[in-house]
Amino acid sequence: MEAKLIIAVVVFIAVYGLLIWDKINRAVVSLLGAGALIVLGVLNQEAAVVGVDFNTLGLLIAMMAIVTICQKTGMFQYLAIKSAKAAKGEPWKILVALSIVTAVVSALLDNVTTVLLTVPITFLLTDELKIEPYPFLVAQIFSSNIGGTATLIGDPPNIMIGSAASLTFMDFVVNVGPIIPLIMIGTLVPLKFLYGNKFKVSDETKNRIMQFNERDAITDRSLLNKCLFVLAIVIGAFIFQKPLHLEAATIGLFGAAVLFLVTGDDLHLVMEKAEWTTIFFFMGLFVVVHSLVEVGLIKSLAEKTLELTGGNMKVAGMTILWVSAIASAFIDNIPFVATMIPLIKGMAPAMGGPDAITPLWWALSLGACLGGNGTLIGASANVVVAGMAHKNGHGFSFMKFTVLAFPLMLISIVISTVYMYLRYFLH
Repeated sequence: MEAKLIIAVVVFIAVYGLLIWDKINRAVVSLLGAGALIVLGVLNQEAAVVGVDFNTLGLLIAMMAIVTICQKTGMFQYLAIKSAKAAKGEPWKILVALSIVTAVVSALLDNVTTVLLTVPITFLLTDELKIEPYPFLVAQIFSSNIGGTATLIGDPPNIMIGSAASLTFMDFVVNVGPIIPLIMIGTLVPLKFLYGNKFKVSDETKNRIMQFNERDAITDRSLLNKCLFVLAIVIGAFIFQKPLHLEAATIGLFGAAVLFLVTGDDLHLVMEKAEWTTIFFFMGLFVVVHSLVEVGLIKSLAEKTLELTGGNMKVAGMTILWVSAIASAFIDNIPFVATMIPLIKGMAPAMGGPDAITPLWWALSLGACLGGNGTLIGASANVVVAGMAHKNGHGFSFMKFTVLAFPLMLISIVISTVYMYLRYFLH
């Protein structure tokens, strides 16, 4: 067992190191790590399969398919233009409106897809207004990650946490959702002080924004109606997930199948656009982390954590919140959460069982999802927006973003700390 423990730790560190180095495709890295663990005898193939969370993978694939079909309708562009017109062409109001749209759509679908659809509209609007897009891009990065924190399906770490701890869509809405509007305000207020008075545009320029016709964005009205119908059913099923006794992946995959049926979309063409790199990355990562469970390391770490926190729920919760936030700013929050899940599960017996440690899951969700805002590499949406900005001639550096983003991220974690204390740890 000692040899297996050493091999598992070495492979885990190597995988993490290569992910941080970011020179090799992350799916290749995680699959190499998983394969090495099986070849070297740390896990057999049956144990490796047990470690894969197919509920998480199923939900991810389902939402990718649904979003791919929905984005063909132009509904997201419609929302962005409608919001800009509702703001009467006022730059600061447009920034706030786009941020709200990004947050809401990210909560209901997926934050990376959301920014892929809204950022081009941002460039269009800022070009028309002849203003610097950077504050808008920062606001949308933050909004996508903050909005994604609110629900089970908004951000991959939440999908993983929900699946591992049997938490439903409404569990996230009720427990994490209430603090999200306050965190949005806590993010936008500093941006208002920094940039609000720097946007100077003429009435003529504002009028050009008002001339945009949001209806032109809708490319297929029949497809739009079908997508909205299926989305309503899927989100409704998520809301009533607990009484329906259905896993999130079952709802998502059934919804995707219904959408394929009613739209007649080509399954092969749609699934070609799915982020298979992400799916295989998850698959390998689950095996790598499961190896640490199998060799007993996670159990030992859980016992050490209990010793350090004295079994105190409040100390454990606050530690998880802040460690998750700082760690997720500098390393991908997905592998971090994958490592933390069995660790928190291991603390359950000494803390009163699985139900008693539920607040720790909310601490992990808030810390990992919001911590991703801290640097340019903290979350996938950040990297995607930075790449799009560079292509459009408005690139920004790691340090430029971090100097602004890290303090804003800390504000969101301070707000979360107060919320967690008052709601879960006051008594």
